[in-house]
Amino acid sequence: MANTWGYGAMTNHFGDLLGHSKAIFMIGANSAVANPIGFKHMLKAKDRNNAKLIVIDPVYTKSAAKADHYLRIRTGTDVAFIYGLLHLIFKNNWEDESFIADRVYGIDEVKKEAKKWTPQKTSDVTGIPAEQIIQIARLMATTKPATVVWALGITQHSTGTSNTRILPILQLVLGNMGKKGGGCNIIRGHDNVQGSTDMCCLADSLPGYYGLGEKSWQYYAKGWGVDYKWLQDRFYSPKWMNEKGFSLAKWWQGVLQEEKTYSSSPIRALWVQGTGISSMAQTAKVKEALDKLDLLVIAEPFVNEAAVITDKTDNIYILPVATQFENEGVVVATNRTAQWRDKVVDPLYESKTDDEVMFEFAKKFGFYEEYTRAMKMDIKDGELKTVKKDFFFADDAMNEIARIVKTIGLGGWTAERLREHQSNWHLFDPITLKGRGKVKGQYYGLPWPSWDVKHPGSPVLYNVDEEVNKGGMGFRNRFGLEHEGEDLLASDAVTIKGSKVKGGYPEITAKNIEKVLGITLSKEEKSKIGANWKVDFSGIIQEKCREAGVAPYGNAKARAIVWTFPDEVPIHREPIHSPRWDLVKAHPTYEDQTNNFRVDVKFKSEQQAQDWSKDFPTMLVTKRVVNLSGAGMLERTSKYLSHITPDMFANIHPDLAADLDIRDGDQMWLHSPQGTKIKVKAIYCFSVTPDRIALPYNFAGVMQGVDMSANYPEGTKPYTIGESSNTITNYGFDIITQIPEFNAGLCRIEKA
Repeated sequence: MANTWGYGAMTNHFGDLLGHSKAIFMIGANSAVANPIGFKHMLKAKDRNNAKLIVIDPVYTKSAAKADHYLRIRTGTDVAFIYGLLHLIFKNNWEDESFIADRVYGIDEVKKEAKKWTPQKTSDVTGIPAEQIIQIARLMATTKPATVVWALGITQHSTGTSNTRILPILQLVLGNMGKKGGGCNIIRGHDNVQGSTDMCCLADSLPGYYGLGEKSWQYYAKGWGVDYKWLQDRFYSPKWMNEKGFSLAKWWQGVLQEEKTYSSSPIRALWVQGTGISSMAQTAKVKEALDKLDLLVIAEPFVNEAAVITDKTDNIYILPVATQFENEGVVVATNRTAQWRDKVVDPLYESKTDDEVMFEFAKKFGFYEEYTRAMKMDIKDGELKTVKKDFFFADDAMNEIARIVKTIGLGGWTAERLREHQSNWHLFDPITLKGRGKVKGQYYGLPWPSWDVKHPGSPVLYNVDEEVNKGGMGFRNRFGLEHEGEDLLASDAVTIKGSKVKGGYPEITAKNIEKVLGITLSKEEKSKIGANWKVDFSGIIQEKCREAGVAPYGNAKARAIVWTFPDEVPIHREPIHSPRWDLVKAHPTYEDQTNNFRVDVKFKSEQQAQDWSKDFPTMLVTKRVVNLSGAGMLERTSKYLSHITPDMFANIHPDLAADLDIRDGDQMWLHSPQGTKIKVKAIYCFSVTPDRIALPYNFAGVMQGVDMSANYPEGTKPYTIGESSNTITNYGFDIITQIPEFNAGLCRIEKA
């Protein structure tokens, strides 16, 4: 089981926004609260560049308070809104025609869909006045460069994948991709969210986004120095090696499903390390699954609420794992940069570092030698060999990653280089990330791709106006050379600066390297070279590409059409629980899904079971409070941070509260379509309209009115506990990733 929260990486970086952006289009994000340091860069861009800040959000947030333009959108209608902008852009010929012709595939299909979304129709669906839609379309089309910023408010929907596709399409149409001050900048809420995604906290890939096919496993078996058959035998049967695991969002269904299962058996044991189970949707189902487990292990510095919300009384183990200050190694920032951290103190008391815990586990189950072997290996004379008898975890684990993970270009991320960056922070420019002195010619943190140890990193993705060896590249060639007879490579007009190869070209393989690069390999090189750039341990492909000024992954067109997805181009589909029954009929959700991440998922059957808005008339929006950060497990143990928000609450408009006879500070029950409820304090607030409420997701420790304090081990209860908003998060999961639909639900409010 693993996380499926991948929602993209920043194409640019905060310094770039500060230095170059003339318009910042923020949608589904409240960076003033979720990433205040990043938001400071946006405020500076307003001062430095006279940049216009546009905030689109269902709630008037702290970010909206600083915006030049605030648009209050109905949650779950982001695709419709962007099509409303595209309708006007195409109608007025505001698109970047040459950029589209040379570097984009499939925009004609987007145009067909955009024709339907007049300002009047878009306004009806989204709730945004038509005049504002017209105003923002003109502003985005006439302001260059403009950047698009988003976060969880875009991804956490049953249509999250479509949301994260339509926003890059907007930037492609406007020609803002691969430009300083442009791009798509997806803001992570915590340090190393990007790193955990890159390192396979996903149930459907290996580290570095390698697939689960046989070739990928064979590559990793070689990289780890283990026999492929031995690795295969770790699975119950060979077929499971190539199947998705359970997602973090729906692991509970793997415990509870009885009649139909797509796994070798129901889940019977759960190991929780580095994630907040209470931050998942469907908390009541999570509790039911926790109660049913044979074994629950929590390996955390603070008590994870998974150990608290369950009524299970035996076979629960809490292992004290060290904090980040008691570890050393690398975290990956939101802009794809690696940051080395030294250990501040040794682990306190009985706590152990994460790697020590996992090493003890591996020893107990008899595979410690195989588990650690790769850290004793290196490339010598173009071949992978064991070079030493022992390892130092922090450095050798990083070097192992740099040696193996080529898909996103981590070849340059050696421990030596990253330690050098840490000790020379003062030599890097915060706006350009460029180094000087001993780190001259490098960008801070070596933002990936950093193809090899001679590469400086790539602060702006897809920038063809920069040499490959200085961070430039085209779009990646991932989907073949043509589709339905149309060339998928970039046009002849798009040559990456300084490249020996003119125009578009395919990803580099052993079979085509000589032809594409116009070179001849020696017999020895041919004997060592890998099948393609992604699996070439010898480094020969990368070396030859660097000499030719060529990015090894090709130079292709960005793809607006995804012919393997349920929607080839994004289309608006109403949330699973929509407040507009009339629009459910016009824009229904997907058909129900079978066996995705080993579970069945309801879509249309749930959406159209009834008109949910009759019994649950109020829209439900979740939010973050800055002092409690994520799930709040750590922050609520601070009496100072807890004092700021001592109670779980919901913001409610005074008019709605008056209709329900609820006074400011009263307790109220919030009921969900799933039959669950939570009891929270009502806080009057004009940031929400009378048709919606907003509540934080930072609390836990109370379940449907029941105080679970007694389940905290002695001395570990936080200073404040409360209901989890996720107890009433409506049913709904993204069609591709299974990210829950946290941000588009309904509820019924009653005075407590």
